[in-house]
Amino acid sequence: MHPLARVAKSRLGELVHPAIGTTMARTDLFDGISEFLTVVRRGSFRAAARELRVTPGAVSQAVQTLERRIGLPLLHRTTRHVALTEAGERFLAEVQPAATAIAGSLDNLANLSGRPSGTLRLLTHHIAAREVLTPMLPAFLQAYPDIAVEVITDTKRNDLVGSGFDAGIRIGEFIDQDMLTVRVTPPFSWIVVGSPAYFAAHGRPETPDDLANHTCLRFRLPPNGDLYRWEFEREGVAVTIDPPGQMTSDDSTLLRAMAVAGLGLTYASSQTAHRELADGRLETCLDDFAPAQDALYLYYPKSSRLQPKLRVFIDACLRSMRERSRT
Repeated sequence: MHPLARVAKSRLGELVHPAIGTTMARTDLFDGISEFLTVVRRGSFRAAARELRVTPGAVSQAVQTLERRIGLPLLHRTTRHVALTEAGERFLAEVQPAATAIAGSLDNLANLSGRPSGTLRLLTHHIAAREVLTPMLPAFLQAYPDIAVEVITDTKRNDLVGSGFDAGIRIGEFIDQDMLTVRVTPPFSWIVVGSPAYFAAHGRPETPDDLANHTCLRFRLPPNGDLYRWEFEREGVAVTIDPPGQMTSDDSTLLRAMAVAGLGLTYASSQTAHRELADGRLETCLDDFAPAQDALYLYYPKSSRLQPKLRVFIDACLRSMRERSRT
């Protein structure tokens, strides 16, 4: 436990409990709360134990002690699954914001005069993991050995603060307006690409409607499996097309490889397809109908903006983007 946390816990333990009007023991107030929050975030006692570096039995005992103190069960337990009870959901909703605020305050105070440290938890899109993190993380981890980085790729989850993340990286239009943002990639376009051999054999579509006469390689959105509809803009009006296709996958890299092999057209970002475009393995079509440009942004709540670990990470992302733009 951080020294400041021990001081806070000791002092808060002397407070009078508002429900019963009696003085609680010094070590009672926070006991079990950290274990409970970690089990909820990780989804199991075993995973929580690995993070806390204790045994699963110790985590279970701490949560049971907390439940006895409250007088209500907080978790449903089965051999495969842990879920919140109604009391657990209410307790989590009330405790999580306070725990996040306390952790942020401790990080800020602890790092005022020292090296950035702690665990930086990031929620990213898989494209961001590949295009932003892969090039910059090796140098970042070497430069800041006291920072541990945990990356979760999830296209659906958007509750950054409630899920315990420090920051996320995703396309700008999907970021909540109350978040602070920093652009970490150059602007990119959404494009339709095919191989020179495919265009030689089948011609080029002149309008999005012409895709009905072409073979398309389609992307299935993880994790719900919806088919991605191709987006265009015609005379300032957004248009979506659900093209026919022989192949569907949730792996955009595989789809580009199939397009390089001449099996059809696929929809991609200029960011992810830049290597194939640069060496001529893929070519674009329907450029006049491309929608407005996008970019990937690192986003975070205002409460996190003073965290040293986040500040140096933002600097590293921007430095990496500048270096890659020069190559």
